[in-house]
Amino acid sequence: MKREILLTGLLFLGMPGMLRAQSFGFRGQVISWTTVNPFNPFQVQGGLRYIPELTFTMPVGSLSLDGELSANIRGSAERWSADSLTADGTISPYRLWIKLSGEQFEFRAGLQKINFGSAHMLRPLMWFDRIDPRDPLQLTDGVYGLLGRYYFLNNANIWLWGLYGNNKTKGWEIFPSKKNSFEYGGRIQVPLLTGELATTYHHRNTFPDAVLPDSLHTGLSYPENRFALDARFDFLIGLWFEGALIHQDLDFSPLKYTTLLSGGMDYTFGAGNGLNVMVEYFAYLRGGKMFGRDDHLLFGGISASYPLNIFHNLSAILFYDFSNHSLYRFVNWSITYDRWSFYVMGFWNPDTFTLYNFDRQATMYSGLGFQLMAVFNH
Repeated sequence: MKREILLTGLLFLGMPGMLRAQSFGFRGQVISWTTVNPFNPFQVQGGLRYIPELTFTMPVGSLSLDGELSANIRGSAERWSADSLTADGTISPYRLWIKLSGEQFEFRAGLQKINFGSAHMLRPLMWFDRIDPRDPLQLTDGVYGLLGRYYFLNNANIWLWGLYGNNKTKGWEIFPSKKNSFEYGGRIQVPLLTGELATTYHHRNTFPDAVLPDSLHTGLSYPENRFALDARFDFLIGLWFEGALIHQDLDFSPLKYTTLLSGGMDYTFGAGNGLNVMVEYFAYLRGGKMFGRDDHLLFGGISASYPLNIFHNLSAILFYDFSNHSLYRFVNWSITYDRWSFYVMGFWNPDTFTLYNFDRQATMYSGLGFQLMAVFNH
């Protein structure tokens, strides 16, 4: 809580100057949804989320100072059977950052979204976010840290970051970071042919005791280093590749290396209003040596999107788990107006998940069901 108070104070320290700012505004997003899974067992969930957002922009000499303060106010009720009803509600910061920028650089500090990479559906570089391609709103929690970026005139760019106080798992992480520990990393991205090539690095200290049973507790934290390479090119079709190698120096497990690989392509066909089709292949490998596959999962994904007109769009995503021979299906009909958006979504998935952070617990999106969502932007 102390860091939220500190960042809020910094954000509003320049309030007198904000009144003379080039831009100062307030907006928000109200989201309501109902999810129904009618089969074995019957489940229904209703929820409401409100994300109010306050932003400002003000000149500082030849530079620009920007800020965002937004909250995630969420409540939901879930019924598993005729006599079982649970309710939950949370209020937490969603974004809380200030940014100083010039023509070729920017520094952003606070609770922010940091994401990068070339893959779309199955992303090895999903390190600091949990954006689900099936989520029409692409919502994700942020991380606390400082991010600096410098842009060269030839479109190359360098990212450097330092994170602090992110104690929950994020991205593909199995073990959370050590409490109140410092993480750091960087990324270099350069233009190449018709696209770009990038390499990324990140270091942190993990704390497995937070999720392991008492019998495996050591009281120790373990260093983790991540290395990644990704590229995207646009020829007649779009092509991309992402690969990440993660090393954890664990003394209680022989599986010290994790490799994540993804490759894909997309193309928009000229039929009608334009049918976009995307395919990706994903491999998750763990082993005692580099690129080992003592434990592994292999996924393939295909998505298609077709705009019926300026208001209506149809989309579908299929994932196939080659390791467990299971299929994930998702369809979405979206209707968008000036301030309102409506989504009618259907899903047909396995009873347990091995997709997205490999959560094998039953969820509201297990089995066969549907979700209705209404969004109002003000």
